[in-house]
Amino acid sequence: MTEFAGVVPAIAEALTKRGYSTLTPVQTAVIEAEMSGRDALVSAQTGSGKTVAFGLALASTLLDGADRFGPAHKPLAVAVAPTRELALQVQRELEWLYEMTGAVIAASVGGMDIRTERRALDRGAHIVVGTPGRLCDHVRRGALDLSACKAIVLDEADEMLDLGFREDLEFLLETAPADRRTLMFSATVPKSIATLAKNYQRDALRISTQAEAKQHLDIDYRALVVVPSDRENAIINVLRYYEAKNALVFCSTRAAVNHLTARFNNRGFSVVALSGELSQSERTHALQAMRDGRARVCIATDVAARGIDLPGLELVIHADLPTNPETLLHRSGRTGRAGRKGVSAIIVTSNARRKAERLLRDARIEAVWAKPPSADEVSQKDDERILSDAALNDPIREEEAAFVQQVLAGHSPEQVAAAFVRLARAGRSAPEDIIDTPAFQPSGQTGGQGAADRGPRPERSAPRGDFGDAVWFSLSAGRKQNVEPRWLIPMLCRIGRITKQEIGAIKMMPENTFVEIARDFSDSFIEALGPKRILEKGITVTQLDGAPDLSAAPRKPFARKDNAASTDQKPRWKDNGEKSDRPDSKPWAKKAAKPGFAKSGPRPADDGGKPAKKPFKKKTT
Repeated sequence: MTEFAGVVPAIAEALTKRGYSTLTPVQTAVIEAEMSGRDALVSAQTGSGKTVAFGLALASTLLDGADRFGPAHKPLAVAVAPTRELALQVQRELEWLYEMTGAVIAASVGGMDIRTERRALDRGAHIVVGTPGRLCDHVRRGALDLSACKAIVLDEADEMLDLGFREDLEFLLETAPADRRTLMFSATVPKSIATLAKNYQRDALRISTQAEAKQHLDIDYRALVVVPSDRENAIINVLRYYEAKNALVFCSTRAAVNHLTARFNNRGFSVVALSGELSQSERTHALQAMRDGRARVCIATDVAARGIDLPGLELVIHADLPTNPETLLHRSGRTGRAGRKGVSAIIVTSNARRKAERLLRDARIEAVWAKPPSADEVSQKDDERILSDAALNDPIREEEAAFVQQVLAGHSPEQVAAAFVRLARAGRSAPEDIIDTPAFQPSGQTGGQGAADRGPRPERSAPRGDFGDAVWFSLSAGRKQNVEPRWLIPMLCRIGRITKQEIGAIKMMPENTFVEIARDFSDSFIEALGPKRILEKGITVTQLDGAPDLSAAPRKPFARKDNAASTDQKPRWKDNGEKSDRPDSKPWAKKAAKPGFAKSGPRPADDGGKPAKKPFKKKTT
């Protein structure tokens, strides 16, 4: 006998077989007596078991008192998901949940062979799972008949509206019979979802689990502050510090995914990419590599990773800040699932601090603000993992004893220990040296640190006139090469591994540019440039012994109207209207007003005070 009251016996048997002992709050809510036969709008945090929940909710309606399904004809239910990965994941979940009922479950997603899907629909299916566009395509072509549909499920409904699927969803809901059940499952319920529910649901029961209103307690949120040039280095150190079994890195664009994938591959990480430009086969292989352990890091865009479930995912890194609080929650919700703990690390560059504060505040998340792990901290964490390795504590087995004595006979204990340490550290990417930035807690955040508690601002923020001890450098490009501070400063910070606060005065000359760098950072600046000391665009950097002699710089001669060169460097005219010092200038005088156009008084006119018009002259041919 099973312990799942209110669940169809065949479904309860599948739950027991799967190892379920209790149901989550949202799963319990959908099988309550008041839910029987009704529409529902369900909101619960990501990872709370919504897929199994709507499978339980559908069972009584589809089976209608029977233990097993009869022959498959027209679909009895349709489940709609925003992405291919989520739709295929829903199909897998429903297959084991309905295994004992004999249900036939078909998938219909973009990127798959539409002819294969059409043949599967022709053979018959009890439940069809798919993406909005492909399902609508089958309906319009007559391959998918919804006339017998008893229920429609919208999974991750808020995301489907955000992706622009409103028209497709409305088409499916209007095509299905009016007396069908409509179940909407979503992590959040914005106004757009509430409007859709009002238009297409009847007497809907609103279900909101208690966990929805508070921060996901199984996720440790950390906001890590870095200078923009250290963003990628911080991600590397976070991956190395936690050494998670599975990690997911979110980027905002496909280009960023490709860049980080190449960078991390070069650093020795086992990494796969997940973005919209990949084929369905490539995306499936990438996810499978994460599931079977061939890859440990997945770099993905938001759309590609929507709703995917990676068992044992312990770490989520936001390489780029999400666009809204809902996306932040959905990203982070990939970890901390089914009672397991997880870490959500948000990489916050110094110029995006306020945006990160707003996101966390709007998402009602209290994050720990800190610096990213330093190289020393990563190395220390590696040592702790070595010392806690079970191999050091397990008793020596009988078959090992003889060889252990042989090793100790030929090598000292120190050499054996050193060999163990080298083997443990082999294959691990070296941590990055990160520029030290003061950790801060944003003001106004609950439990946060106010501005007065952060201490005085660094001296580097003083006016440029009080910049302090510095070293001058000469750059081999100037005004003639179109050098501008707006791109020169970011390039110096990125390549020289410094911040704007370490850059003092910038003097641009025709052929070169002089830059002042704080002396405390000058050595690291030179080291970061490399032995050739070359920036981008072929600009070379030379350290000066002292301040540059700007007085000896050539000045552009003044060109006379007769093109004769002149060495006279005096201004062309004075601002006070007096006669210019130029020998060929004329007095600075106001032009006399033209007759008939005086600013005041009557105009000479031929009618009504208007200026006289010239007679029309007919053109003759």
